[in-house]
Formats: sequence, structure tokens, C-alpha cells
Amino acid sequence: MNNKVQSVLALDELVFDEIEFKRLDFKNDNELQLSFGAKISENKEDKNKYVTTVEIKGKKEKEYTFAVRLSGYFSVNGDNIDNDKKRHLLESNSIAILMPYLRSQISTLTAQPNMDCVVLPVFNVSELLKQSGIGNEDE
Repeated sequence: MNNKVQSVLALDELVFDEIEFKRLDFKNDNELQLSFGAKISENKEDKNKYVTTVEIKGKKEKEYTFAVRLSGYFSVNGDNIDNDKKRHLLESNSIAILMPYLRSQISTLTAQPNMDCVVLPVFNVSELLKQSGIGNEDE
């Protein structure tokens, strides 16, 4: 059997839109605070192309702050997929596809002398979507 299984969702391009790190002071025992944001936008010229942008900001009081924003350019390839199914496919998969890249970049960014490297946990993407309001917005 030489049947190829192909997803209708394809990651076409991946770019880091913003990478920022500010050192404020020396290593301390303060807790790292994280905030998450995500947005899915449809390409106005091609209704099968979408951009998913994910951002994580971190702040460790009196030590450092960081912000990393990543955009994935996706296409949905399928003749009989309505807009609701496309939206669900993007909401449930595009952020999960981008998270390992974001996680790796944050670890690389925080692997500095005299500080603890940040290794983000695996996130519950469904919960992040709820917090970002993605599943509820109409575009």
C-alpha cells in the first residue's frame, strides 16, 4: 500500500515577529509570570489562507522580562470544507503546531548566565483558546 495520508491543514511559512529580552537585575527567587495571546486571521485575497499569531510574555520581578511573538502562515486545502470546519480545524490545530517553536525559542532566549532557563510546560490549547477568546470571536 502506497497511500499517502495528507492533512488538509498545511503550515506554509513560520516567522518570529518579535523577540525581546530585558535584563532588569540579578537572579532571584521571584516567580515567573506568563501571559498568552493568540489570534487567527483570514487572508482577504485567498479564503484558504490564514495567519495564526501566538505571543507569550514573561516577567520575573526584578530579574527580567521577555516577549516572543510567532506567526504561522497556514493553508487549508480541501474542496468541500465549509468555513465553520476550517475555523475549527485552525483553532484546534494551528496553535498546537506553533507551540513547540515558541517553547524552544523561549528556552534558548532564557538560557543565559546566572539565570534559570525557562522550559515551558505543555499547554492545554483548548484552555488557552478560551482565555484568548478565539473560539468565541466572529470574523
